[in-house]
Order: sequence, then structure tokens, then C-alpha cells
Amino acid sequence: MAFTPSNPAGPPPSFPRPRFPRGPVPNQNKDEHRINERIRVPQVRLIDEKGAQVGVVPTSEALQMARDRGLDLMEVSPNAQPPVCKICDYGKFKYEKKKKEHLARKKQTVIKVKEVQLRPQTEEHDLDYKFRNVRQFLVDGDKAKITIMFRGREITYVDQGFKMMKQLAELVKDIAVIEAHPKLEGKKLIMILAPAPGGKKPAPGPSPVQPIVKPNQG
Repeated sequence: MAFTPSNPAGPPPSFPRPRFPRGPVPNQNKDEHRINERIRVPQVRLIDEKGAQVGVVPTSEALQMARDRGLDLMEVSPNAQPPVCKICDYGKFKYEKKKKEHLARKKQTVIKVKEVQLRPQTEEHDLDYKFRNVRQFLVDGDKAKITIMFRGREITYVDQGFKMMKQLAELVKDIAVIEAHPKLEGKKLIMILAPAPGGKKPAPGPSPVQPIVKPNQG
């Protein structure tokens, strides 16, 4: 016996509409430049493998010239009218470019910020030790963030803290510049020193340390 729907005159059953991802379709070709048969304009302005200007030629002729030399035709300026193409060894071009990018990354200097915390009652020998640390950070090419902490009634010695910051900046002025001048933030006095741009590192030897004046606690 055949199956008979209960409501043959009713609307047809509905199904969920398929969903498609929005946005541009990702480029499946990872090459930065169009080469050879991917160049589909009728004519190009051609540069030969020696860098000489050939002039405007049909794309098919430019492609044949590249083949005759055992090289590739690479589009270097797609927005020009007509587009500019160059005869080159594309594999070698990509290798040299990757090598240059690798060397550029190796030459990049990562600058860190090293923090040194002081207190108004820090002993002289500790101040001397911490100052040497600040100086070494700057010599190594890093920045130094100096923080003087004031607790409780120590906040009354803020003026002395500014004097300590000024003296410290004076003692490293041969290798550093003040990037952020001393500023009171809550109960912290903060100053940031940075290596002097283009400055030469001091010759090896003991650092020219002078005693730092402590705030008067009396």
C-alpha cells in the first residue's frame, strides 16, 4: 500500500538554507609575483635579465624571450600601464629575498626594560650596587626603569627622591638619555633611562661610580 501524506495540499517541507563563508576567497597561490603563464595582459613593459629596458612588447613575445634564456618572466609592477615585467631566475630571486629577510631579522635589536627599585632608606653600598646594575643595563643596550618606593611617612621625602633621580641621571649621562623624566605616580617616583642613540659603549674598565647622596632621614 502506497504512503499518502496527511496533508497533500499543504506547503512543501522546508530545509535549512546552506551557509557559505563570507569574506574574500583566500589566494591559493602563495607567490608574491605573477610569473610566466599567470601574466595574462596583452602586452608588458619589459626589462631583461641584465636590467636593460627592452620596451613595450607583446606578453607572448616577452614570455618566449624568457624561455629562450632558460629564465622566468616575472611581473614587478602590476599597476603600471602596461604592467612592468622582468626576465629573471624566479627561484634564485625568492632565495635571495628570503636570505635578506633572515639577515634583517637577525640584525633587529630587542630592547628590554630592566627595573631597579630603590627606597629612601637604601644603604649606600646598596645604592652603589644598584647604580652599577643600571649602568650595565644601559651598556648592554637595554632601558632602565628606576622606581623609588615611598611607604607611610616616607612620602615626606619625595623632594629627596627627585634629587636622587637627578644625580643618577647625571652619573650616566655619558651613555644614556632620560626617556621619561621623574614623575610621582601614587607613592612611586619613576624615571626611565634609555641608551644614548648612536652612542659608543665605554671602554672596558671600572664604571665611573660616584657616591649617591641618600635622603636625609633626620
